[in-house]
Amino acid sequence: MTTLTLVRHGETDWNARRLIQGSTDIPLNDTGRQQAREAAESLRSRLDLDAPLVVASSDLSRARETASIIADVLGATAPRAYPALRERGYGEAEGVGIEQFRETWGAWEDAVVPGAEAWADVRVRAIAGLRTAIRDARRDTFPLAPSLVVVSHGALIRELIRHATGGAFPAAGERLANGSAHTFLMERDRLSLLDYAGIAS
Repeated sequence: MTTLTLVRHGETDWNARRLIQGSTDIPLNDTGRQQAREAAESLRSRLDLDAPLVVASSDLSRARETASIIADVLGATAPRAYPALRERGYGEAEGVGIEQFRETWGAWEDAVVPGAEAWADVRVRAIAGLRTAIRDARRDTFPLAPSLVVVSHGALIRELIRHATGGAFPAAGERLANGSAHTFLMERDRLSLLDYAGIAS
């Protein structure tokens, strides 16, 4: 059984312009770096800092830099990056604005976008990535149980929340802010949601 905190990466210029990033590798901007520092300070008050802290991330640069800032602020070792934790690939929608997306493909949850990764595939990959990150963290801190922070992406974290709650959350109209933190429990093959920080769109 492992408790882990998933953090959405800090803001990028594409986030600020409300463009869909997906697997496109867009770096943090200065606001995103400040959000990463603020996320680290918030984590300080919610993590068990008596336990060894392990930070991991997606391999996309916006997540890797957010994770590096968090690890630096909290005194953890350099984060490992996992391709399985990267954002959903959005195919033809990458680089498209939110309004244009809705006009072209409809509602976010059931839009069929050419070339986009299927939600079921995102979920399977994300859970496999979490299992690998947990295994590595436990190995690195054995015999102590680690506090694990994983920096990833909005759509991937949303899909994990949906999976863990049987589709009950996130609530309609909620989004996950850049730098927000969400807590899960991984127990063998079961992922449970302990809390999440959805805000109105």
